[in-house]
Amino acid sequence: MSAAREYPDRPFLAVSVAILREGKLLLVRRGNPPAQGLWTLPGGVAEAGETLIETGAREALEETGIVCEPFALIGHREAIVRDEAGKVKRHFVILPFAARYISGEVRLNEELGDARWIGPDGLAGLQTTEGLAVIIATAFERQNP
Repeated sequence: MSAAREYPDRPFLAVSVAILREGKLLLVRRGNPPAQGLWTLPGGVAEAGETLIETGAREALEETGIVCEPFALIGHREAIVRDEAGKVKRHFVILPFAARYISGEVRLNEELGDARWIGPDGLAGLQTTEGLAVIIATAFERQNP
C-alpha cells in the first residue's frame, strides 16, 4: 500500500471485478497488506479521467493478466481502517462490477499470493474480505444479462 494513501484527507475511489467464465468466478488472494492473505476480487484505485468500467478492466489486466468486460455494478463497500488513536488511516469506497471474461490466463504478480476459479459455493472455508459473499452471489445472479 502506498504511503500516500495512508491518513488521507478524503476517501479513495476503487473498483473491483467479479470476472465470470463458464459458470465460475475468479478469486484472488492478496499478497500484500492491508488485506494480505485474504481472498477477494481483483481491483484497485481509479485514476483521474478514467471511467469506472475502464478502471475495472485495467486493474484486472494489471493484476491477473485477464482481459475482461465489466458490465454491471453489483454493490458497494467502504473499507475504513483507523489507527490506535482513532484517526482514519485508510478509507476506500469500492464499487464491485460483474465482468465477462474475454481472454487470457491468470498470472500471479507481487500483489497476488494465489488465484482460483470458483463456483457459486466456492467460498466455503476461505478467509475473505468483508462482504465478499454477498457481492459474489450478486455477480452469479447477474452473469446472464
